[in-house]
Amino acid sequence: MEDPLTWTGSLGSVLNPIFFAFGGLFLVAVVVQIVLSFFVPAVTMRANPDGTLARSGGVGPLLENAVKWLFIGTMACILAYIVGGIVMPYGAAGLIGAVADRFTPVWIALIATFVLSIVTKRKTGLYGKLFDSTIGMIGFGLVMFWVFTAIFVGFFDLITTHDPLSQIVELKNKLPGVPVPDATEDGLFPHYLLGGDNLARDVFSRMVEGSVVVMQIAPLATLFAFMVGITLGLPAGYYGGKLDTFLSFVANLILAFPVILLFYLLVTPEIIATGIPNYMATVLFVFPIVFLAILLNSRYYTRPKLRTPLLVVVLGITGWIYLSLISEVNSPIHILPGFLDGFDVPSGILVVFVSVVFVNSPTVFRIVRGLALDIKTRDYVAAAQTRGEGPWYIMLWEILPNARGPLIVDFCLRIGYTTILLGTLGFFGLGLPPESPDWGTTINDGRRLLSIYPHPALPPAVALLTLVLGLNLLADGLREESLKD
Repeated sequence: MEDPLTWTGSLGSVLNPIFFAFGGLFLVAVVVQIVLSFFVPAVTMRANPDGTLARSGGVGPLLENAVKWLFIGTMACILAYIVGGIVMPYGAAGLIGAVADRFTPVWIALIATFVLSIVTKRKTGLYGKLFDSTIGMIGFGLVMFWVFTAIFVGFFDLITTHDPLSQIVELKNKLPGVPVPDATEDGLFPHYLLGGDNLARDVFSRMVEGSVVVMQIAPLATLFAFMVGITLGLPAGYYGGKLDTFLSFVANLILAFPVILLFYLLVTPEIIATGIPNYMATVLFVFPIVFLAILLNSRYYTRPKLRTPLLVVVLGITGWIYLSLISEVNSPIHILPGFLDGFDVPSGILVVFVSVVFVNSPTVFRIVRGLALDIKTRDYVAAAQTRGEGPWYIMLWEILPNARGPLIVDFCLRIGYTTILLGTLGFFGLGLPPESPDWGTTINDGRRLLSIYPHPALPPAVALLTLVLGLNLLADGLREESLKD
């Protein structure tokens, strides 16, 4: 049997004192800076003999420089731990190094993404401008870390060390770095890197598998909600009148119900048994098809030879996807035969997906409607009307592109809200199966013995925190750069 892993291995004797020195001084400097900000002006000005003003010296600039360089030193130590874990033999860099080594594909993908994005940032519009914002880059890095993790785990079966559902009885509630009995003989990974949970499952593998669950639901469900909100919000804001009154009333009716309670209601077993979520899916999932059809028709309306075959292909593919999504064996809606059903969506995921779309759509509708009410009064909209452009062309190709800034920011924030909702549902055991490795379920499994064994609940909680934090920072960066346009 392998020896247990320490947190930093042989690197610790060198890096630990440096890291704690930089980290401790950084925290002290931040606290001092905050305290002094209440008593010392941020900038002290003095008058020169010629009557001009100049910034005088003081502790403020010194503290700012100290905080900056101490932060850089702390980050350099963390980077050294990661690089050491990748280049040194397994176990030599301890737990931190072993975990960093498992994420090697993610680090490579992140570096490649950042290099390509920075090199081409002047050619990629708002996305490129994001890399002029420090906050935006940090948020983008955090988000893409989990996106790449989900991709490498879900598609390539990398990063994970054990089956997230497998159990090794001897490792129940064992601490991080515990060796796996008979790992060599059984062909298993030699350690539970982040320990075992109360059912003797690998916490590390469940944490990274949880990213797949989040990425399967949150971005796509938010995208569907945006398509519903855009498809209804644009005509409501553009036409106004009775259509606007009716759609706004329906949206307000849904929003009047507490969101969390509405979410819980939709995923309860009693509601699921009635088939209501399946019927809701048949309605809500039509909107992306309608959106794409109107988008292409309005764009190529004057080119029927291109428009017609394009619509046939797009509607054929999206129609098949739609029927595959809503068709489910042993459900009220079973349309496609098995050989044509391209997607076997688990009922729990479908219910949560539909619930997210239903809950988020009214809010998106109100945002889009408000933007349309404002933008339709602009000169370029009047110019398009003068040219004889159709209403949907104006809405989709004049109004919508000019509303992209607020919508992109809200999209990022809404994915974060959805991630929190998924975690909340998992925590309360609603929607997804009980054995699901989603972060909410894993946190709930670990919180029962939190005071004794905190390690099963902390990794998924940190994962959830970093993803939502990244989405919020990304939204802040996008908002900051979009305001410069």
